[in-house]
Amino acid sequence: MNHTFYKISIGLSAILFIVALGVGFSSGLEKAGPYFIGFFLCSAVAFRGHPQLKGFAYTVMIFGSVTMALYYPGFFIEYNGFKLSGLITPLIQIIMFGMGTSMSVGDFVAVVKTPKSVVIGVVAQFVIMPVLGFSLANASGFSPEIAAGIILIGCSPSGLASNVMNYLAKANLALSITITSITTLIAPLITPLLMNLLAGAFVEIDTLKMMWDIFKMVIIPIGAGLLFNRLLRGKSAWLDAAMPVVSMAGIGIIIVIITAAGRDSLLEIGFLLIGIVMIHNLSGYLIGYWSGRLFKMNERDCRTIAIEVGMQNGGLASGIAKEMGKIATIGLAPAVFGPLMNITGSVLASYWHRRPPVEK
Repeated sequence: MNHTFYKISIGLSAILFIVALGVGFSSGLEKAGPYFIGFFLCSAVAFRGHPQLKGFAYTVMIFGSVTMALYYPGFFIEYNGFKLSGLITPLIQIIMFGMGTSMSVGDFVAVVKTPKSVVIGVVAQFVIMPVLGFSLANASGFSPEIAAGIILIGCSPSGLASNVMNYLAKANLALSITITSITTLIAPLITPLLMNLLAGAFVEIDTLKMMWDIFKMVIIPIGAGLLFNRLLRGKSAWLDAAMPVVSMAGIGIIIVIITAAGRDSLLEIGFLLIGIVMIHNLSGYLIGYWSGRLFKMNERDCRTIAIEVGMQNGGLASGIAKEMGKIATIGLAPAVFGPLMNITGSVLASYWHRRPPVEK
């Protein structure tokens, strides 16, 4: 039954794609929206039934949701007088709470055991991506606020998705979790300072306000999650199962809201922004990997550094853009970076998964 259902989904997605192209060429892309949305949603269902494509189902669903936001932005900007951008900060806090519930003091033991790898990973995270972001922003020719968004995604810590990708890539998961945790916890200090240094020429940066905004979005909910884990360890298996789904849904909602808010700018510069974000992301993987090699780290650790550096916390960057009141401009690069990094990260993780690390 399930097999038949997935086959029907594949057929429907193919038909909808052909219809979307036909309508797009004959009547214009503005008429093809429903067919493109249906194509992405049916493809996501079809991918769920294919073992090798299952990991891409969420990303395809995000593309479908983003397409919906581009065609029908009014549904995702305001509802009965309530601006939906007000959901972004609470959603980030819920995601960070979930991260806290999955952490414990034991996660940081790796700092003592392998300080070199952790230090290299953290330093690489906050040097490579910010410098790349600054360089690309200067070369882009974008308006100052959109250029500042490229720098913002570079100055953000690594994201939770990096832990999943490192697991799939047969990299050092303990090191990945430690780097993600440390970069996230020091982000309230480091990210505003880097933004002031690198993006200050593009937009006005209130460093202290940004520190507080990140603190309330990161430290407070993670602290609450750690406390929850400490008091209810072993009694909240349901939460462990639910939080990844809640986090994925939260990130999807954030991306859709930002896409709707910045629709006009995105349609104007979309392809160029996607290209620059792709260069940023892929360069992070490449330079991250070879920075590990430079310091003679083993293959598993090099893979870990590559993925940690290349995959940023787009959700947090979006939250910062919202708190700055620049969701439709500064928030655009983080909104584009999120789905793209999930695609490239999945491809890289799958490639490495088929090639287990061999140490000399």
